[in-house]
Amino acid sequence: FLGAGIGLAVRGGCVLDGSEVLAIYLSRKSGSTIGDIILLINIVIFSAAAYFLGLETAMYSMLTYMSASKTVDFLIEGLEEYTGVTIISPKTEEIAKMVTTKLGRGVTVYNGSGGYGKRGFNHTEQKILFTVITRLEISRIKAEIDLIDSYAFVVMHSIKDTKGGMIKKRPMM
Repeated sequence: FLGAGIGLAVRGGCVLDGSEVLAIYLSRKSGSTIGDIILLINIVIFSAAAYFLGLETAMYSMLTYMSASKTVDFLIEGLEEYTGVTIISPKTEEIAKMVTTKLGRGVTVYNGSGGYGKRGFNHTEQKILFTVITRLEISRIKAEIDLIDSYAFVVMHSIKDTKGGMIKKRPMM
C-alpha cells in the first residue's frame, strides 16, 4: 500500500516528503525511474538507521521500499509499457495497413536487404516495418501478423520512453 500511496500522490502532482521532489527532479535529469530514485534515497537513509535501530529492522524497511518502488513506477508509468516491433515480411504493405487501421498505430518503413539465413546468403531488397505498441497489444499484433503472413520475422523489444508520433501519453505534473 505504501507504493500505491506514493505513486498516486506523485501522479496527482503531490508529494509526501522531500524525497519525491528530489526523485522527480533526478528522474528528469538522469533517465532513471522515480521509483528507483526513491528506493536509492531510502536505502541511504535506512543504512544510517541500521546503526540506531538494528540491521534487521533496516533490512525489512529496505525490502518494503523495494516492492514500493515497483508499485510507484507502475502507477506513474501506467500499463502503457511500450514495445518496439520490427517486422520483416514480403507482405509489408498489408501488414502496415493492418497496423494503422486495426491498431491505430503509426508505422515506419525502412529499406533493407536480406542477409544470411537458413538458406544461405540472400541479398534481395525488401521493406522492413517498425511500430511502437503497448504491451497490452502484443498478442493482438502477433495474431494479426500471423493471419497475413505466418512466416513473417517479428522482433519485439522493450522501450523505456517515446516522444511524438502516434503515441498517447499522460502528462505528469
